[in-house]
Amino acid sequence: MVKEELINRSPLRILENSIHGGLGKGNVGVLASRKGVGKTACLVHIATDKLFQQKPVIHVSYSSRVDYIINWYEDIFREIAKTLNLESTAEVHEEIIKNRVIMNFHQEGTKTEQVLRSLEAMIQHGRFAAETIIVDGYNFVQSSPEDLKKFKDFAAKMDLEVWFSASLKGDEPLFDEQGFPTELKRYLDKIDVLITLSSIENLVQLRLVKDHDYPCPGELKLGLDPGTLLIAEP
Repeated sequence: MVKEELINRSPLRILENSIHGGLGKGNVGVLASRKGVGKTACLVHIATDKLFQQKPVIHVSYSSRVDYIINWYEDIFREIAKTLNLESTAEVHEEIIKNRVIMNFHQEGTKTEQVLRSLEAMIQHGRFAAETIIVDGYNFVQSSPEDLKKFKDFAAKMDLEVWFSASLKGDEPLFDEQGFPTELKRYLDKIDVLITLSSIENLVQLRLVKDHDYPCPGELKLGLDPGTLLIAEP
């Protein structure tokens, strides 16, 4: 399969249609679940889909290790290439690597303003015209709505979109009657798109909890395949 056909047939087109054309520039999206359910795999698949479209991505990791993020990208790319029989694999791989930057920060002791200054320097002075920022390993419990607002304001200023992962660590029940994570309630007005992940039998189900200002359909016609770790139709 050629790259253009792969892009058109990607299940992420279903995700974009489900959230009225995608997350959108100036907006913040969050993938939330317990640790180990598949948030990082989803984020990397979203990022890789952008890279296939030659849309530059900056991946911000708050983890102590960056090598595992690189391994995620390699694994996801390899699975996409194998599953869809991608042509010119080596050439496409080289192309997407050029459009990806990984930056590492320690949340404790690092102010949000410092992170955003570094991102702005990379985009403006480093001439890396990112269209998407991926933020992985961010601790919402140790943060504040004002910090997320700074990311949202930055997204609007720089004309890009920002996707976060949120590891839910609280006691049960994790969600209220509307399916919104109780730990993230104070962030509700700063989040434009919220998707929760839950393990059901042999599939990780994606549920759309917030879709900008539109009514939410609930269950998406998408899940995370535990074999390939790709977002896929059930």
